[in-house]
This record gives sequence, structure tokens and C-alpha cells, in this order.
Amino acid sequence: MESGALSRTQQALIRESWQRVRGDPVQHGTVLFSRLFDLDPDLLPLFQYNCKQFASPQECLSAPEFLDHIRKVMLVIDAAVNHLENLPCLEEYLCNLGKKHQAVGVKVESFSTVGESLLYMLENCLGTAFCPDMQEAWTKLYGAVVKAMQRGWDALPEGD
Repeated sequence: MESGALSRTQQALIRESWQRVRGDPVQHGTVLFSRLFDLDPDLLPLFQYNCKQFASPQECLSAPEFLDHIRKVMLVIDAAVNHLENLPCLEEYLCNLGKKHQAVGVKVESFSTVGESLLYMLENCLGTAFCPDMQEAWTKLYGAVVKAMQRGWDALPEGD
């Protein structure tokens, strides 16, 4: 992961914006996943707990197990924000996270929709403070995270 890809200004924009979001991770994470299911309803079946299939995004978004997943996703974002100067230290963790996502049927292509949903959540939370420079900084950070996770796919042989 190239930590040099983010300028000091971009790092500051990310930190400043994340400070406003991190205080209520479940609320903001729910906005992110609501948007994700709006953009790609076919992702809903990937989220099952105890072999239970959710009938609707609303049912999924209110399930305690899914709320735990939201917390974990927000913790990964928090870790990336906390390690902006040294993103390579997260490389192994993110690669393994990619492997886990592949194992449950997530496609690499779905991460572009997750990225759109992340930007939507940030804009929803920050309003007019979410400026184009901030969007560019978050897009770069998310791209670096996805690239590291994608190495998890690259490390696994394709299934037949």
C-alpha cells in the first residue's frame, strides 16, 4: 500500500471529516449499507447469519448480527484513518480481510459500489463540508484499502 499517495492536506481532510463521523459509527454505517442495498440489491443475500436469509434490506439493517458487521466495517475505516502515514502496516490484515470476503462470495467488483456508498455516507453526514478535495482524498484512501484487500483474492485460486 502506498502511504505516499495521500498528501498531508488530504490526510488532514480525511482526519477532520472522520472526526465528525466516528462518534456514531452504527448510525453512519447504516446509511452506508442502506445506500449499498439501494445501489445493488443483489448484495443482500451475501449477508446471512445462522443460515437466515433476510427478506428485505430493512430486516437486515436492523438485525443485531448485521449491526455488529457495520461496527466492524467502521472499525476498518477507523484503522485506515489512524494509519494514514503508514498504510502498509495494514497490508496483511486487509489482504486477509479480502480472503474472508471472497470466501463468502463477495466479488471484487462490488467494492466500487461500496466506495460509492462510503462517499454517499460521508456527504450525507458532512453536508456542504464534504468538498471535492475531501471526496478525492477519501477516494484515494478507499482505493488503497481495496487494492490491499484485492490481494486476498489474487492469493487464492479461482474456484471451479
